[in-house]
Amino acid sequence: MVSLFQTDKINALLHKYKFFLEKEVYPIEVQIINNPFRQSLPVLEKLRAKAKEQNLWAPHLSEQEGGLGLSLVEFAQVSELVGTSPVGHYIFNCQAPDVGNMELMHQFASAELKEKYLIPLRQGKIRSCFAMTEPDFAGSNPVNMATTATREGDYYIINGHKWFTTGADGAAFTIVMALTDPQNQNQYSRASMILVPLSTPGYELVRNIPIMGDAGEDYMSHGEVKFTNCKVPASNLIGEEGKGFALAQARLGPGRIHHCMRWIGICERAFDLMGKRASSRKLSIDKVLADQQMIQFWIAESRAEINAARLMVLHTAYSMEKEGAKAVKDEISTIKFFVADVLMKVIDRAIQVHGALGITDDTLLSFWYRHERGARIYDGPDEVHKSALAKSILKKYRI
Repeated sequence: MVSLFQTDKINALLHKYKFFLEKEVYPIEVQIINNPFRQSLPVLEKLRAKAKEQNLWAPHLSEQEGGLGLSLVEFAQVSELVGTSPVGHYIFNCQAPDVGNMELMHQFASAELKEKYLIPLRQGKIRSCFAMTEPDFAGSNPVNMATTATREGDYYIINGHKWFTTGADGAAFTIVMALTDPQNQNQYSRASMILVPLSTPGYELVRNIPIMGDAGEDYMSHGEVKFTNCKVPASNLIGEEGKGFALAQARLGPGRIHHCMRWIGICERAFDLMGKRASSRKLSIDKVLADQQMIQFWIAESRAEINAARLMVLHTAYSMEKEGAKAVKDEISTIKFFVADVLMKVIDRAIQVHGALGITDDTLLSFWYRHERGARIYDGPDEVHKSALAKSILKKYRI
């Protein structure tokens, strides 16, 4: 599909990424995801080194920061292609939650924190995680939480319980969202974001939460973590005290675009697998699955839905660049639930076309079915985004 947002520059770059993925990544990815992740780290580190050599590293960063200096629209297109592999974003150092933490720290962290943590993060020497969601509160609303960061002189003392802290296993630091002024009458000014090195006494990785039977490890994990009297310098504050909610919104807006484009990449890969399987799986001597009208309907519906999803997300990214995140609040909600729904439909159809093979771990489909079902939940469940969008639309009809 030729996109209105493609240019000669991005087309040339996409060609390089596609060649790298097809030659270096696709042949080994199933083996990587079906074995202990740390066992594959030496192979992945070699691929990361090759990505740097071929100037494909950190496409979201500016050239001065060691990246490619892409716009949000350009990076969205790269993110889609890289998202066709479960390990693609990691290889090119633009994986969540690191990409969001890089953007957040670039804008709001002190020079000291940038020097100590952001630079090695950009270089791929360390990883990070982001601790916001709590087991006792709805994760879709960052206003509700119990974790506190009490100021004592030149330090914050952090206490709390977080989970779905993606990539906590093996990370060097986390950015934690905690209440610094819990009695503030303005609920949006109660929390702050603070960087916590994971070597800090009182920090505990309780477990990697099993997702559909797979606890994962390293960056492919979702940690449950606790902070018990974690003492960190007050200078570890990201931005200003009481601005945690605003920072969360600044981080989550572009983050949802990143997620949506990665999901579209998964859709494209699943679609390709579905087409190949339908065209090669024999039903009889002279018939294959692709001859069945139901299969043809799935192919047609998937193509239309993926194309529509892509254009919606790219238009949102374009509008965000031109007008800012607040101006595209409704669009962000729209793409979040729409693309998540398309993702699950396409994966499910691809599995059905593969038959019993589709539920084995011999293809990527079962991995994605397990790990991407959360797309309709995290970063705000579908129902929350639909309700928010409907309320915004209905405002103009109310008398």
